Amino acid sequence: MIAVVHHPAYVAPGQATNPSQLSKNAAIRDLLRTHGAAIDWHEPEPMPLHWLEATHDPDYVAEVLEARVPREKERRIGFAVTPTVAARAQVVPAGTWLAARLALDRGFAANSAGGSHHALAETGAGYCVFNDLAIAAVRLVEEGDVARVLIVDCDVHQGDGTAALTAGRPGIATYSIHAEKNFPARKARSSLDVPLADGIGDAAYLATLAATLLPLIDDYRPELILYQAGIDPLAGDRLGRLALTPDGLVARDRFIAEAAATRGIALASTVGGGYGDDVRALAATHVEVILTLGRAYHAARAQLLAPGTMAAGSS
Repeated sequence: MIAVVHHPAYVAPGQATNPSQLSKNAAIRDLLRTHGAAIDWHEPEPMPLHWLEATHDPDYVAEVLEARVPREKERRIGFAVTPTVAARAQVVPAGTWLAARLALDRGFAANSAGGSHHALAETGAGYCVFNDLAIAAVRLVEEGDVARVLIVDCDVHQGDGTAALTAGRPGIATYSIHAEKNFPARKARSSLDVPLADGIGDAAYLATLAATLLPLIDDYRPELILYQAGIDPLAGDRLGRLALTPDGLVARDRFIAEAAATRGIALASTVGGGYGDDVRALAATHVEVILTLGRAYHAARAQLLAPGTMAAGSS
């Protein structure tokens, strides 16, 4: 079974300026439900206030939770922060944290939302309210669940908020592979940034991913990878500038899963970005990512641990 974290509050009403981002969670949930017993569902509790404040400015946290975010910050986010959106913002980081905890026990788990990598300390941005990746990573390290976590961001947009919020924090490293000329205009500095030219397709993308990510993993030796599995590198994405095919996206996710599994590293994924008018098609792609990651991870671990096969880390 594939462990999936979901909360009813994920299904917040879509915003007029961004109909795909807040409403597609319902479609993701419904499509995952069609897989029946293959999905093991888990529901998070809201993230405790002090863990939100450990990453974000307490004044901004209060603005969000009380649904009184100033208009200029709402413009940066891209939609109004209503009480429903505020409730969602508190449970999504908890979902990413819970997925990570499940992954540490089971190998792989997925949050059916999250990937809000543009949110900064004092404001949201780019359809992101709170940065679930940074919040979860900080809590995991500070509570002693892991000594080293690596955030791997394969969204078409740079994970600027994640990089800024975790910079200088012990036990957290960040990797971002993204379209160089895409949002945000002003990039932050990740532990490793891999900017790509417009229009890169499957072969060049996958070769670059392997050449840059694997040495980082082997040098840093994380116990956990938090994976921002954005689908917006696909050709035709409304906000993307790359040109991956569906097969290329599957190959990307199989590579990430196998890289983690064969090294004995736990892997927790978030849905990341994906933009277009067909919400069900976007959701189907996100579901394919989750299924690909889960199946590839567990298959790689099973093969590695099969009788007669040397286990990871043995000599």
